[in-house]
Amino acid sequence: MIKKLTEYCFYILILSAAAFAQATDSVRVQALYPFVVDSIRIIGNDQTEEFIITRELTFSKGDTLSREDIFYNRERIYSLGLFAHVFVNPLIENSINILEIKVEERWYIYPIPFVSIKERDWKKISYGIFLRIDNFRGRNEQINAMASFGYDPSFALNYYNPNIIGNEEFFLRVGFIYSDVNNKSLSAETLYGEPFKQKFFRPYLLFGKRLYLFHKIFASMAYNYYETDKYLQGINVSGERIDRFPELQLGYEFDSRDLIQFPRVGIFTQASYSLKGLGFNSINYQVTRLDFREYRKIIGKLFSKWRFSARFTSGDQVPFYDYSILGLDERIRGYFNRKTEGNHFYFTSVEFFYPIIEELNIDLDFIPLIPRQLLMYRVALYTQLFGDAGATFYKNQSLSLNRFKSGYGLGLTFLVLPYNLLRIEYAFDNFGKTEWIFDLGVAF
Repeated sequence: MIKKLTEYCFYILILSAAAFAQATDSVRVQALYPFVVDSIRIIGNDQTEEFIITRELTFSKGDTLSREDIFYNRERIYSLGLFAHVFVNPLIENSINILEIKVEERWYIYPIPFVSIKERDWKKISYGIFLRIDNFRGRNEQINAMASFGYDPSFALNYYNPNIIGNEEFFLRVGFIYSDVNNKSLSAETLYGEPFKQKFFRPYLLFGKRLYLFHKIFASMAYNYYETDKYLQGINVSGERIDRFPELQLGYEFDSRDLIQFPRVGIFTQASYSLKGLGFNSINYQVTRLDFREYRKIIGKLFSKWRFSARFTSGDQVPFYDYSILGLDERIRGYFNRKTEGNHFYFTSVEFFYPIIEELNIDLDFIPLIPRQLLMYRVALYTQLFGDAGATFYKNQSLSLNRFKSGYGLGLTFLVLPYNLLRIEYAFDNFGKTEWIFDLGVAF
């Protein structure tokens, strides 16, 4: 079945390329390299303000660029998620070197029904309506509203502004989520005696500043509300069946990736420290997160990436709902649907990937009645080899290699940008047991 599906996708791409594709290398060369930039020209940004594009560039007028520099900056513009196509063309006009950036904007308003797979488990289906307004006012602002039902029914509203004060690079994110969420902790379920739910409500406000091009610092505050039908110590830690407490977080981020949706070069790292409870209602514990990822070219079109992440909790009483769990957001392929938990986890992954089809720009604008912005796609197909490993530990346990679980395998990643990615993978655990993985989005 998988083989037939892969062959079908491959042939569809080839036929689409013959009928509708533009050149696979959209960085069209019309000048010799190295290219000295005398002027920058941006066209096609009918709604998007020009500074939203220029703030992503790693160069300015007077700089000398290689072909690789131009491709890297093109990918950074794609990473904004605002454009279906991006073309960066070095030109010479009247003896002036002009770097022309031509963009084609995608559709920005999506009031659509959805079906999603919670916890990447096909038995846990959520459905509802999702409203997304991107590039609000042409400044890359985002407004998201969501109502979901089925597994973990929830309601959420979020607003993001990447540049709230002139060109001072301050950003803001504010919103809330309410959910009738299923318990994720195996230890809590054992203590409770059966599966159970908790009502969860969290409004938050995050404020930060972008420093130079790749660095960000941020601080956030939030209010957390967890309600359980009955009180058991550990499931709630306030002495009552309802935990109410504030949260403060400080964080730092470095991001030099080219195409964020599917990076090939660059580094991403993020560190955050959260103070939860601050003594209110006898709740006082801390959560620390670390995440480091590196992407690099090996030779030709062969690329590699690796990652290390960790999560640590500390404090006298850490509730089960805030334990560190592998098998939710972080998953070991080979143990994809198996959970382990503790106060801390360590996770690492390495992957080698190679393009079967590197890039096709497809326009299906012959289809009537549908706006052209919804009919433009950047498509690619990659194959990958991967290995993952991870372990969870309780605070009284020492770090031991024999606690680590590992998996490895191979697969295909199908990109349809700016929308989503589909991964089909075949994985082995460290005992040789196999599993198929069907997932949306990139592994990391």
